[in-house]
Amino acid sequence: MSKAIIVEGKTDRERLLGILDEDVDIICTYGTISSDKLEKLIDEEEYDEVFILVDADEAGQKLRRSIKHEFPNFHHLYTRRKYREVATTPIEELAAILLKAHFLVREDYETELV
Repeated sequence: MSKAIIVEGKTDRERLLGILDEDVDIICTYGTISSDKLEKLIDEEEYDEVFILVDADEAGQKLRRSIKHEFPNFHHLYTRRKYREVATTPIEELAAILLKAHFLVREDYETELV
């Protein structure tokens, strides 16, 4: 079963890779993206499940709306507004979000991140 998580940037990607204990493609959009580029970036048929985890700011919400419009079957994961960004969300919170979505999480994720 292949899974992908769509994030905005490299820092988000690196944080998730330090937590996940399974092979998951982490796709970076690098912020706002056009529908055409989004379709080229994400081959929907390549994955059994695709998840969206973007920042809780205006840019992240705009990207989420765009993805939701183009790919209504994708699963949406949310960080709390008080953290604003995936990159500033505490590791424990990100691990809880991933566990709730049935991802395997490393037991030693705290020691892997600086």
